[in-house]
Amino acid sequence: MATGERILIVENDPDIADLIGRQSLQPLGFQVVVVGEAGAALKVAVQTPPDLILANINLPGLSGKDLLAALNSQNIKSPVIVIAEKGQEHDAIQAFRLGAMDVLFWPLRDAEVVSIVERALRQTQETRERQKLDRQLKATNEELQKRLRDMTTILSIAKAVTSVTDQRYLFDKILESALQLGESEMCWLMLREDKGNNYILRAQRGLPDAWSKKMNQPVDDGISSLVALSGESLFMNGTPMQKFKIAALGKAAGVVPIKIKNEVIGLMIVVRKADREFSRDAQTMLEAMADYASISLVNARLFRALEQTAESARTGEKTRHASLESLRKSIRTEVETAAYPLNLILTEMPGALNPEQKKALETVKSALQRLSHSSENTVTSPK
Repeated sequence: MATGERILIVENDPDIADLIGRQSLQPLGFQVVVVGEAGAALKVAVQTPPDLILANINLPGLSGKDLLAALNSQNIKSPVIVIAEKGQEHDAIQAFRLGAMDVLFWPLRDAEVVSIVERALRQTQETRERQKLDRQLKATNEELQKRLRDMTTILSIAKAVTSVTDQRYLFDKILESALQLGESEMCWLMLREDKGNNYILRAQRGLPDAWSKKMNQPVDDGISSLVALSGESLFMNGTPMQKFKIAALGKAAGVVPIKIKNEVIGLMIVVRKADREFSRDAQTMLEAMADYASISLVNARLFRALEQTAESARTGEKTRHASLESLRKSIRTEVETAAYPLNLILTEMPGALNPEQKKALETVKSALQRLSHSSENTVTSPK
């Protein structure tokens, strides 16, 4: 068994203390501290909790059972073995109820003392290992739960980007997710002007009034301009933050570029009030959010281009229809103009017609009627 554990002996009988401490435990490498009463033991245990406490039930003043109660009240977790005389089994049972791990019934041989102490330390070590594993398991489970939440968030944004056309709603959704993924209190988006290189505040979550009232205006936080130039994400916390205006908002910040190919068209900024570094996972998730913001902006551009194309097509159709309508009216007018004298001649009021003349004029009239009918069918209403 490994040695070097610190053992506190609370015993007012020097012979018992000497046998347990100097003769039995110190030769095995244990660090032994001996005190003669419960008050001194409690003071030592509070300052530096030992690996094991051996305390006599029959101490003067505060008893060993009183010491157990005091250790519990101070939340000192050091295991305790009580030392009792044979015939004090009832007192030993009470000590167990107060939290004692084991009991030494005096007198004992030094080999028996060592066996009981080593067993107690071994049980304590096993308990600590189990507690350590439990903590590790809990931390791992919490990390897995967080990763699951993060991936669910990413998936919801991916669906929204492909199905939502309301860009304002989509930006709000992206900011909400960025706050969660970055474990931050503030987040905002700045987009580059169509003409010029200024970045304008377009959406925000959690910004104080002095900053949020700058909506649709440039916002100078001191670090976004660096990212706009470099095209690379920037995360910082602690002392480096103090050099920039953004330090007025928090003690940790991240700026992620929103890019189309290599062109920076926007910036996403998150701020934590606490001085806590952004993990690599958090940075990766935030960069994924920026990618989705980029996709939404590309989709918006495509949608606007399609709208413009559709509008141009509708305008062209209206123009074509107007031209055809104008042509139809012209043809109808010309046909009516030509038909009047023709009909008059066919009545033979001006004079009689021979059969050949009448047949020729009727042929002309039929042609004019077909032309009028054809022009009416050619023009249709636009959709």
